[in-house]
Amino acid sequence: MDLRATLRFYFITDDRAPDLSPIDQVRAAIKGGATFIQYRRKHFSAADFAEAAAIRDLCRVNRVPFVVNDHLLLARAVDADGVHLGQDDEPPAVARQVLGPRAIIGISVSNREELGRTDLGPCDYVGSGPVFATGTKADAKPVRGLAGLKEMVDAVALPVVAIGGIDAERAPACLAQGAAGVAVISAVSRNEDAESAATRMAAACGSPPRERLDKAWQDEFALIERLVAPALADYPDRPTLVPPGDDAARLDALPVPVISTDTQHEGVHFRREWQPPEAIGQRAVEVTLSDLAACYAEPVSLFVNLGLPKAMAEREVVRLYDGLHAALQQHNCRLGGGNIAQASALCLDLFAVGQGRRDLFPRRDAARPGETLYTTGPLGLARCGLKALEASDGRFPNLVKRFLCPRARFDAAAVLAEHGIACVMDISDGLAGDAAHIARAANLSIHLDAGAPAAHPELRRFCDAYGLQPEHEALAGGEDYELLFTCRPQTFAAIVKRLPEARPVGHCKPFDGKYLPGLPNGVRSFRHG
Repeated sequence: MDLRATLRFYFITDDRAPDLSPIDQVRAAIKGGATFIQYRRKHFSAADFAEAAAIRDLCRVNRVPFVVNDHLLLARAVDADGVHLGQDDEPPAVARQVLGPRAIIGISVSNREELGRTDLGPCDYVGSGPVFATGTKADAKPVRGLAGLKEMVDAVALPVVAIGGIDAERAPACLAQGAAGVAVISAVSRNEDAESAATRMAAACGSPPRERLDKAWQDEFALIERLVAPALADYPDRPTLVPPGDDAARLDALPVPVISTDTQHEGVHFRREWQPPEAIGQRAVEVTLSDLAACYAEPVSLFVNLGLPKAMAEREVVRLYDGLHAALQQHNCRLGGGNIAQASALCLDLFAVGQGRRDLFPRRDAARPGETLYTTGPLGLARCGLKALEASDGRFPNLVKRFLCPRARFDAAAVLAEHGIACVMDISDGLAGDAAHIARAANLSIHLDAGAPAAHPELRRFCDAYGLQPEHEALAGGEDYELLFTCRPQTFAAIVKRLPEARPVGHCKPFDGKYLPGLPNGVRSFRHG
């Protein structure tokens, strides 16, 4: 998430507005183009929890960040995206500890004196004002004016949101001082036409209004019909296969069935703010079918158990399946069926069925002493792409693409199969972790050399920027989904003509007491738990 962009039009609910409830205020603000919502109710009670949760869901469905003012424990209880703190609230460090590393934490700072005693380390943005006189906040501090706003912008490295007496006419002047965004209350909440007022504010901030608000999915059966509809067109030429939508799928007989599973969970394998829904669906298919590629199996059918958050837009779910269907078509694979259940976060549990070869099924225990360990392409790029995403660093788009858009290497698998390669696996957990799987299965010692796969120029540029060692990133990096294989050097000489990015990464030797002798200290591939 580009926080600076989302702070552009920052709306704060008004619990004293005479004619419009907070949720109706938020509905009008988001429809008009608000990009960030703060829920503020100074005298909050348990009876207001449902209101806070409803506003949270409205924001979540429409992908607008939602934070709670002052009440740290309420923010935790309602699962808000973060909290906005005042000078007399809990310290930002406590908020970070309670809400976790991904929470958005804002802090109000009015002047240099407050700035001097505020720990900005755990914070993501600063709210500064009042820039102009305001009647919405009874305990407002002295007006700082545009000069005071500019002073704060120059004094802190974090994005600054201007607040206090701001309307559509005054917003451009605040942004001209370097503010990342403007926060408004009464300009929207106490306007006779709140949506029109929000639209004018959005225009002043350069934020377009929404054509309509998204709605959360509700009817499981109706949603299933929408999701499987594109797949049904693929089935007339397969009369012996029962399409998705029935109780179970019936497949044609497979002489050598190959089966694999995978899971993609929000917050563990992906974040929705990093990529559009279509890309999440495509990625889920590619990483699941990657195991079939490593087994020389042709994909036949995919089954998906879909866990959906209650506050997820139906349109977003449909777009996710648009990407899933596109990836399946790319690999001539069909959707077999699945299930939908409500979940706390978006998750896809996938089950793939493929047709294997009778004559050749690669195994990890087929590696032999004297063979060399190879990879079909560079390693560590996806790991560095993930780090670039986490740091919101836009300088490395190709590395980010490696993480967000992996591909199942069926092309490379076909070449390896032609040469009778008997030991193959895909690299999902990092070179060190996956090489260890081969070493254990074959009872070998594999001496790794990450120099070749770490030679990619963009990987080295990233590591130079962050003070990292490219070899360590190549050894520990996961989710590259290249293929790892062993063979004799003379066989590789023929393979590399067809796969020019393939390169050696280690040597297989008789077991000497360690599976990966000489592994550098601190190298650890990804593991759950």
